[in-house]
Amino acid sequence: MLPENLPVYPAPAKLNLDLRIVGRRADGYHLLESIFILIDWCDRLAIVPRDDGQIVLHTPIDGVPPEQDLTVRAACALRQAAGCLNAGADIWLDKHLPMGGGLGGGSSDAATVLIVLNKLWNCGLDAPALAQIGVKLGADVPFFLFGESALVRGIGEQLEAVSVPEQWYVVAQPACHVATAAVFAHPDLPRNSPPNPAADYAARQPFRNDMQDIVCRQYPQVAEALAQLSEHGEARMTGSGACVFLPVPNRERGEAVCAALSLPARCVRGLAQHPLREII
Repeated sequence: MLPENLPVYPAPAKLNLDLRIVGRRADGYHLLESIFILIDWCDRLAIVPRDDGQIVLHTPIDGVPPEQDLTVRAACALRQAAGCLNAGADIWLDKHLPMGGGLGGGSSDAATVLIVLNKLWNCGLDAPALAQIGVKLGADVPFFLFGESALVRGIGEQLEAVSVPEQWYVVAQPACHVATAAVFAHPDLPRNSPPNPAADYAARQPFRNDMQDIVCRQYPQVAEALAQLSEHGEARMTGSGACVFLPVPNRERGEAVCAALSLPARCVRGLAQHPLREII
């Protein structure tokens, strides 16, 4: 729960409409090509500046020490980069996005903290400077700072705007958390998909997810969720999972699909821009 009478800042989820692994760097990081979109399923944050240098997370997540939480790490990284060492913040996080779901919830929370505190602390950092901070926190953070549908390349730091048709989606949530690092480390993971430089929605089809087969082999719940959704259309996994999604033509169709599934699901709408775009 968030305190009453405070501004509330959204941290939207993302979907990977297309995800290809096109190589691997010498340091072990994988090189990706992926179309990212924002959806209207959000965590919510309240953030209040303070002037005693303390950064306090009032809603810690079970099993995650506050100093390791991405919201706190983002605030500390921004303070260090901007040189405003006496700046502090009270942070409350109302968590709605599942952890280990491939929706980028933690990275989105971190991006929202960077966006909001950059303004509240009067840091004056521009978007590229924030992105340099963000990529050190997580590969998805630069996308949320970018704030619109994008072709994302490299390790997440190369972004190019993509026009994605307005679309509704059913997002289903299997009862498991996928360990992303273990998926990337799997010896059978494809790592040589042909690159496609086109930042064009139609030119990159048919879409796929190079992690999907490995995850389905290791997590039967994901395979079952995909099987159920695939009865209604062309379903795919987002990111490294566990969540899977299905494009649908409208909310009514999406709600009908949700009702037919035996696992938690919701109908969501793609967003053309981040809800905080005006202050990014």
